[in-house]
Amino acid sequence: MTQKPAIAVLTPNILAGIGLKTILDKVIPLAEVELFADFADFQEAEPERFFHYFVSVQLFRLHAEFFAPLRRRVILLTSGMPHEQEEGMHTINVCDQEEHLIHSLMVMHRGAHPHRGMDETVSPHHPRLTEREIEVLRLITRGRINKEIAEELGIGLTTVITHRRNIMEKLRMRSLAELVLYAIRAGYIGTEAL
Repeated sequence: MTQKPAIAVLTPNILAGIGLKTILDKVIPLAEVELFADFADFQEAEPERFFHYFVSVQLFRLHAEFFAPLRRRVILLTSGMPHEQEEGMHTINVCDQEEHLIHSLMVMHRGAHPHRGMDETVSPHHPRLTEREIEVLRLITRGRINKEIAEELGIGLTTVITHRRNIMEKLRMRSLAELVLYAIRAGYIGTEAL
């Protein structure tokens, strides 16, 4: 049995860390994601076993000796401020909207593993969607409202609402971000569509 790749999230902002961990669990379901609030706890967890490190700018700068040789595997967690940028580093703006965070993570993940198809990460237990539901899903993920979807597909508004409800129930999803992530992983839309 192969071991899951491990990802470390290091940030003193526990709320942001929990949110990022949740998103990473969805975006990269085959990875084991661990959250650390401080560097001491991280050091006790065998830090060399982690494949990627999502690190707050504050902790990165405080422990630059450890992270400098690992620059290619470190993703800085910023709030979008220019003074937080480090030359040659990957960054994620944790103050971005969830859809933008997911898009950034998917692009980064695809860049790190270009040989891997996105549909490999879609769970086989999800029920199949009908062709019409897939059309509705694509339009939902592109930000169309129910009325626009109805007009574009030439169907009634209540039919769109029914399709939308069926999609959410079949996939057991509750948010637009989850639908977008599913649609990307299933290959229904590309990350450039976001």
